[in-house]
Amino acid sequence: MSQKTIPVQSAHDHSHEGERMCMSRRQFLLTGGAAVAVISLGSFPGMAEAAQALKAEYPRQKIGSLSALKTGVPVEFNFPYPDVRNILVKLGVPAGAGIGSDKDIVAFNQQCTHMGGPLDGTYKPQHQVLGPCPLHLTTFDLTRHGMVASGHATESLPQIMLEVQGDDIYAVGVMGLVYGYGAMTTKRSA
Repeated sequence: MSQKTIPVQSAHDHSHEGERMCMSRRQFLLTGGAAVAVISLGSFPGMAEAAQALKAEYPRQKIGSLSALKTGVPVEFNFPYPDVRNILVKLGVPAGAGIGSDKDIVAFNQQCTHMGGPLDGTYKPQHQVLGPCPLHLTTFDLTRHGMVASGHATESLPQIMLEVQGDDIYAVGVMGLVYGYGAMTTKRSA
């Protein structure tokens, strides 16, 4: 009787030495680029609907008037829900998405995007910033869409979208996510 020997590959088999067992950086970039191209072309059904679901709509809410605003004096208001605190302020210098004749009226949420620290009462009119946050000292530049000026936060403050009708100022939406809330696509019951 002869015995037949069957070769068994072990984890230490070096017969495939020099071959990659994982993707190279070039293969990864090419594969990733192809995936992005396919997605951007919209070849997957439902992609357009998913993108539109992220757009939140809110009831238009009057939050102030142009004639009542004083440069550097913030006005507090709640929007889009009763527990979401924001400020409306006339900066005195043009700002990103600013309204009014000088494009210097903006509104922002008052919760730090890092860990939700309260920014109430921290507006600095001499520098047009909100902060520092009492938790980790993040400060936000209100002239540049609420971007981080310093500190631990990595995301800009949510900017409240504004419209003017005559002398009245209305809040109509939010650019960005308010800390502690998901994408606000539906109205919560109060």
